[in-house]
Amino acid sequence: MIELHNVHKAFGSNRVLRGVDLTIPSATSLVIIGGSGTGKSVALKCILGLIRPDSGTITLDGQDVTKGDRDAFLARFGMLFQGGALFDSLPVWQNVAFRLLRGSLKRPLPEARDIAIEKLRRVGLKPDVADKFPAELSGGMQKRVGLARAIAAEPEIIFFDEPTTGLDPIMAGVINDLIREIVTEMGATAMTITHDMTSVRAIADNVAMLHDGVIKWTGPVSEMDHSGDPYLDQFIHGRAEGPIEAVR
Repeated sequence: MIELHNVHKAFGSNRVLRGVDLTIPSATSLVIIGGSGTGKSVALKCILGLIRPDSGTITLDGQDVTKGDRDAFLARFGMLFQGGALFDSLPVWQNVAFRLLRGSLKRPLPEARDIAIEKLRRVGLKPDVADKFPAELSGGMQKRVGLARAIAAEPEIIFFDEPTTGLDPIMAGVINDLIREIVTEMGATAMTITHDMTSVRAIADNVAMLHDGVIKWTGPVSEMDHSGDPYLDQFIHGRAEGPIEAVR
């Protein structure tokens, strides 16, 4: 469904992406791993068209993502942001229904609220949460609200940016299970950025290791532990020694 071919992106003298080649098949879950500053978020933003690559091509269903109807293109995506990115001034249900209250996806107010409450229920939150404000919720609940918003418009493709950052191990496990269940139920194509190897094993069909601006290894999650790739092996086992230099 999504294909990146020889994608480059630099910010001044900082060459972040140096020829990324990556394919994400339809209705599969791909997890991109790699150290901080290796270009994972930049690759995601390039796919969404938030950043324009310096060279290379990115296609969605064979069509260049930089061309065509921008609103129709973005309507196919949902996203769970790393920090939740909830609007503090809006009640929870309006956060969840944000895309349903404006633009081409606009629904009548009562319908949008009903959809929001149903999506909150899907992520394990009761209807009484709908009229609370984000500041009244725990970090784990805020993450669930962000997940409910990501799926509110029934997107074909969902991006998850560090979905378990800042959560305790139990809540991280809950979020991982929800992501896997929802992606499977919806038949969605998923792309996740994470450092959390527990998340990788819980939600990935395929894994891609991004380092120094290129994909060092990609394959099924079942082959990750026996890849023979020194970069991947060092990263997944958290070793200080290896080809990836630890910043001291």
